[in-house]
Amino acid sequence: QVQVVESGGGLVQPGGSLRLSCAVSGSIFRLYDMGWYRQAPGKQRELVAAITSGGSTSYVDSVKGRFTISRDNAKNTVYLQMNSLKPEDTAVYYCNSDPPYATSWGQGTQVTVSP
Repeated sequence: QVQVVESGGGLVQPGGSLRLSCAVSGSIFRLYDMGWYRQAPGKQRELVAAITSGGSTSYVDSVKGRFTISRDNAKNTVYLQMNSLKPEDTAVYYCNSDPPYATSWGQGTQVTVSP
C-alpha cells in the first residue's frame, strides 16, 4: 500500500502547461506500478497515464502526445507533465498505484483549464 500527496494543480489557459507531482510514502515505492487518475464533475474517475516499475508508460487516447508521466525513484515521486491543455482536461487529478488501492487515494489536486 502507498500513501500519496498530490500537488501542482491550478488555473491555466487553454494551450498552457502544468506539472503535477505526487510524493509517495510507504513500502518500496520503486516496485509499484503507478498511475495518474482524474475525475471531472459528474464523471467517473479514469486512469489517464500509467508507469510501470520498469519505466514503461501508457496513456488514455485523449491525452496521448500531450501528457508525459515519469518517476524519480530516488525521490519517491511521480510526475505528470501536461502540455497543450484543453478545457476538457479540467478535473481533480489523483495519483495511486496501478491498479489503485482503495485506501491510498489522496486529496487530489484541482486542474482548471479556462480562458
